[in-house]
This record gives sequence, C-alpha cells and structure tokens, in this order.
Amino acid sequence: AASFTAAKFLAPAAARSGGDRAPFPAPSAFSMRSLRHRPARRLSSVLAVSSDVLKAAPAAAAYPAVTREEALELYEDMILGRNFEDMCAQMYYRGKMFGFVHLYNGQEAVSTGFIKQLNQPDCVVSTYRDHVHALSKGVPARAVMAELFGKATGCCRGQGGSMHMFSEPHNLLGGFAFIGEGIPVATGAAFAAKYRHEVLKQSSPDGLDVTLAFFGDDPEIWKKGPAFGMPGVHVDGMDVLKVREVAKEAIDRARRGEGPTLVECETYRFRGHSLADPDELRRPDEKSHYAARDPITSLKKYIIEQNLASEAELKNIEKKIDDVVEEAVEFADASPLPPRSQLLENVFADPKGFGIGPDGKYRCEDPKFTQGTAQV
Repeated sequence: AASFTAAKFLAPAAARSGGDRAPFPAPSAFSMRSLRHRPARRLSSVLAVSSDVLKAAPAAAAYPAVTREEALELYEDMILGRNFEDMCAQMYYRGKMFGFVHLYNGQEAVSTGFIKQLNQPDCVVSTYRDHVHALSKGVPARAVMAELFGKATGCCRGQGGSMHMFSEPHNLLGGFAFIGEGIPVATGAAFAAKYRHEVLKQSSPDGLDVTLAFFGDDPEIWKKGPAFGMPGVHVDGMDVLKVREVAKEAIDRARRGEGPTLVECETYRFRGHSLADPDELRRPDEKSHYAARDPITSLKKYIIEQNLASEAELKNIEKKIDDVVEEAVEFADASPLPPRSQLLENVFADPKGFGIGPDGKYRCEDPKFTQGTAQV
C-alpha cells in the first residue's frame, strides 16, 4: 500500500523499440513512437496529464509553478543523465564496457521528474536501463561509471554491471534484467515501509516511505489501474514538468497511505546517441521532430522564458556536469579490477563457509568439492 508504482515505458516493450536486448544499435539507428492524444481526466484525485506531442509545446501558464532552485535541480539532473549516457556510448565502443549496456537517452524527464520528488529513505526499483535512475537517486557518477567498467570501486564492486545497479545507502534496490522482475521486490519494500509505519511507529513525520517501481509493459497499461483498485494515469514522458506534477500527487497519495498509482509515461528513446545531436538523424523531418521534443531543450526554453536563470547560468551547469562525467571516466579507468577472492562473494549465503574454505582458497578447486552436496 505504500508503493508508488510507475510504468515507465523504456525500450523493452512500451517505447516500441522492438523489445531489443542487444547492448544498443549503431549510432545511425533510432526508433520513434508517435504519442496518441488522450484527453485529460482525473481518476481517484490523481491528475492524468496528456498532450498531443506533435503540436508545439503548451504555453508556460499551463505548467505548475516551479521555483528557480527546483528548475535548476531538474535541469542539472537531466543534463547529468544525458551526458553520462552519451559518454557510456563512447566508452562501450572503445571497449571499456562489456556485455549489455542499455542507454536512457531521451527519457531523462521521467527519471528526474519522479525520483527527485522522493526523500532519501524512499526506495527505487529499476529495470535493466538503470544508470540514470541510480544517478537521480544520488549514487555518485564515479561509482556508476566504475560499475559499468566492472571495477572494484563500482557501486556493486563490479559484480552488477549495467543491468544490476544497487546501492544500499541510497535505497536503490537494484536493476533487473526482466521488464517486470522488480515489481515483487518493490512490493516487499512497500510492505516493509507500511509495517514500520503502522506497527513499529518508525516512519518519518511526512508519512509512509514510498517505493517507486519502474517497469515496461504493453501500451495503455494505465487503463488497467482501476481494475486493481488504483488510479491509472497517462502523462507525456517528454515533459519533465508534467511528469513532476503527476509524480508529486501520486507520491503524496502513497505517503498518506491511500495506496499505489499506476503511471504510464510515454517517451521517445533515442538509441545510441543523444537527442541533442540531431545532425546524426537521417532525414530533415526527423531531425526537426526530435529536436522539438527533446525534454532538456524544452526545459531550458521554459527556464529562460520564465526568467528563472540565464543562458550563462545554464552553460555553467553544463560545464560542471561535463567535468563530473570526465572525472567519473578517469576514476573508473584508474580503478582496480575486483580481486579473484571476490568471485564467489554475494553468490552463496555464506561464501567463507561454503565457497571459500578456512584456508582462504576456493573450495571448488578441491577435487572433493561436490562430495556430499546432496546431503548439504
């Protein structure tokens, strides 16, 4: 009941990129989903915000009020997500990362709009496209990059990699390789929050701690919410201010103990390179379409039009993030690989009693390693 469940349409199925499981395609490849217009409606006091994304951005008056500090926080977090993923693409092609690497370019408004509304004790359960979720939750860029490099200084000591980010201090409960795999984990975290609040009386004055679960599924899943006793909400996932508005109301509802909300955020995910680099696109109409829908460009325009910050101030933020990402790469590259003794850690419940013997050597190296296994 404490869970706020968000159906975030990633590449898996709902962003309509074909459910690809390849690391990511060559930079010339991309996918697009035309968002259908759905009228705004209210379900169980949660506002369903939608718009025809093929039209020009709505007037500034249509947005909820946002302070200068809030706007700059949103902008910085989105720039961090975009630049980090662009760098990941470069590092992957340079052979610094191995296995699957699923990027998030173009979907930054969803991560920022939701996660930046959470408190530190709140939990996030991600999917296999989890780098930016980790960053938005506060995991340092150097720890995320080192994890992608498979280094011992990564947030999972190099054992999680791209699809399995985890950070106990930040209550990031993992990325999961299957689209809905994290939902049971999120349900458990939500139950624990409810138990702490109602039985142990340990919750914060704000109310229940909230769990945010990201997953992908078929289109229009938001319509299934009422069948499970929860509001279903559709929102333009390319508009961080609209996402933020829906997130705030749904999270507040969960904190009050009124149950979860099912939110569908429809997005475009630009595959392999940045929406902010439209020259890579194959046709002029596609270039102008993607450039117009870039969530970062839209927020930047809003900030300047509303006199919340100057162009120079936003440039300073971009320069700051460039330095952060560059430092993260240098840190990851210089970090050591995990020691061989770490191989069986986090595999067995008691690695030193089962996987590693009293002499510190791996039991699997003993010819009698499997003897008696059935009895054990």
